Order: sequence, then C-alpha cells, then structure tokens
Amino acid sequence: MTDDDLIAAARDAARHSYSPYSSFAVGAALRFADGSVVTGTNIENASYGLALCAETVAVTKAMADGVRGGLEAVAVTGPGADAITPCGRCRQVLNELAQLGGTDPEVLCVGLAEVRRMRLSELLPHAFGPASLA
Repeated sequence: MTDDDLIAAARDAARHSYSPYSSFAVGAALRFADGSVVTGTNIENASYGLALCAETVAVTKAMADGVRGGLEAVAVTGPGADAITPCGRCRQVLNELAQLGGTDPEVLCVGLAEVRRMRLSELLPHAFGPASLA
C-alpha cells in the first residue's frame, strides 16, 4: 500500500465520522509491516469529554484484533486545507503501539492542500511508554 493509498483510506474513514457538534470529520489509517491497514474516525459525544479521536479509535481496533507491533505509518486527515496533526493524547496512544513493536512510524499529517511528513518521535519527543516502566 502506497502513502497515497493510506491517505485515501484515512479520507474514506472520515466519511463515517460522527461529529455533529464540531462538524470536523477526522479519519486515521494505520499501516503495519504485514501490509494490513486499520482505520478509525472521530466519534463525538454530547458530553464533549467523552469524544474519541480517529487515531485512538484506529489503535483500539488494531489492539482489539491482537495487533501489537509493526506500526510503520499513520495518516491523519481533516476537512480543512491545512494539514492536521494528532492531538497530544493521540500521540501518546500511537506511541504505546509503536513502542510495543520498536518502531518510529512516519506520520502523514494531511489537509486538502498539503501533506506534512514527520516521525512520531518528532511529534512526541522524550515519550513515556512501556520501556519507561521497566
């Protein structure tokens, strides 16, 4: 799967967003070393603090299916022209999955007009993770 395919999967996931309060549909797609892709979308709640971000939904789906390593790339899309990055909580959730497999995935931050590429370690330097508890 190419990066363009991964971005398309994230955009497709965003179509399933439940975002009646913000109208800000976000999609995420995770690509693993075995070629599999897991997607997620944001799910809002009338009690705003209970909303789930697209990246967290995708990681939760992957882990629920037993995926514990091999995270190579993440694409995150939003509805605006500017590229969006994962929020702090999502960076931490992505880091947990990445550290379980010893990877530093590329994160494709996608807008309608641009794609920013960076490593997760750039988005979350000096991250706390499973190794921090050893």
